[in-house]
Amino acid sequence: LRSYLRDESSRLRRLRRFYEKVQALHQDPKASVDNPLLAFSLIKRLHSDWPNIIYSDEATRNTQALHAGLREAEQELPGAEDLDGAARALMRLQDVYGLSVKGLASGVFQRSGHPPLYSPGRRASLSADDCFHVGKVAYDTGDYYHSIAWLEEAVSLFRLSYGSWNLEDRSSLEDALDHLAFSYFMAGNVSHALSLSMEFLRYDPSNQRVSRNVAKYKKLLEMGTGASGTGRGAVVPPTPCPLHALLGPFPLQPAPEQLPHLSCSYETNSSPYLLLQPAKKEMVRIQPYVALYHDFITDAEAETIKGLAGPWLQRSVVASGEKQQKAEYRISKSAWLKDTADPVVRALDGRIAAVTGLDLRPPYAEYLQVVNYGLGGHYEPHFDHATSLKSPLYRMKSGNRIATIMIYLSAVEAGGSTAFIYANFSVPVVKNAALFWWNLRRNGNGDGDTLHAGCPVLAGDKWVANKWIHEHGQEFRRPCSADPRD
Repeated sequence: LRSYLRDESSRLRRLRRFYEKVQALHQDPKASVDNPLLAFSLIKRLHSDWPNIIYSDEATRNTQALHAGLREAEQELPGAEDLDGAARALMRLQDVYGLSVKGLASGVFQRSGHPPLYSPGRRASLSADDCFHVGKVAYDTGDYYHSIAWLEEAVSLFRLSYGSWNLEDRSSLEDALDHLAFSYFMAGNVSHALSLSMEFLRYDPSNQRVSRNVAKYKKLLEMGTGASGTGRGAVVPPTPCPLHALLGPFPLQPAPEQLPHLSCSYETNSSPYLLLQPAKKEMVRIQPYVALYHDFITDAEAETIKGLAGPWLQRSVVASGEKQQKAEYRISKSAWLKDTADPVVRALDGRIAAVTGLDLRPPYAEYLQVVNYGLGGHYEPHFDHATSLKSPLYRMKSGNRIATIMIYLSAVEAGGSTAFIYANFSVPVVKNAALFWWNLRRNGNGDGDTLHAGCPVLAGDKWVANKWIHEHGQEFRRPCSADPRD
């Protein structure tokens, strides 16, 4: 684009010089075509100079060069799936963190009556066309709750700038009014659908389709059906997403007096590996057992692991019966690293074994999974352990996942906490720390209190590395209790 602007600017400067020269000749009262030189230049200009200017292919060449540059980069550019995914991410953040659409559009991440969740150094706002696209993504999936909120903001912004035109916009006030009117109609508010359609016809009175809609809305209102609050029913908010429903917009930490025996300590876990450099252990919760190990890895190790995983990142999948597939409730990219991938990965496996006291030798543990959560990336409530004998986890023939250790490879500016739903607490992202919990009770049954979720990333780039450890090989490292209920 920079090259195109430079070349076009040069072409326009040359065109302006030619125009100014011609204009000066025409405006000179002393110039007379009696002068044979002036007569010749006039004839030449009218016969050949003007057509050469008008039919010059320089502008076409510049445009072709711009198109060629786009084609060259096209494979690396985001696609329609990326754009729609980003729109859905904004709606997810809106829901989970209780953010207003008007605030988001103006660059403010704030829930009514609360301090800002995130205050960027440079505020970025959304245009009317941006809001229209988010609303259109919701509209196309029949999600009229979200489409109404985002299209309302688009209409409001388009009204403010009506009459001006942005080169990059693909929508207009008429588009926003049209989609908003139908969204209100589908939500049951026919009277508002009618008023928006009437406004549309002020800008485009010849549109027959909208004219027919207006007649239909009037007839419905005359019959007393479909009006707001009657007939099709009033606008009904959608069912909240599971994370929002179970956890509320903000994870709650229980009062300190409800959490006995929590402490911080230096741990050697009877491991020679930890004698000179004990692990910095913070007990987060007793039931379920959740511990946070601070400074578990170094910045350099974290960057090495991210660098190793980067080229292999693929959209994350989830277990679905006996198969694995992509799902909207898990938005992230992941890659798997063997312990032979790099000495850093091998050293990390040794450190995990020392801290947990568990056997990580194949097949007792899975490879290191590195996960990147980008814009609005999240993972709705789930268990790490299998809840069905048909789960793909059992293909390793090493039992269920007895424990999880999750290492935070990056910091995030806002959001991204790990929320334990039934236990009602959350752990924020702490760079270079490792979060450990037992998925199974000592009797081998799954611990229901470990239902957890990865809250959407509100701002930043969240990287984690997961290590899942299986039952087999741990029989003498975490033996059963004398009480079968444990």
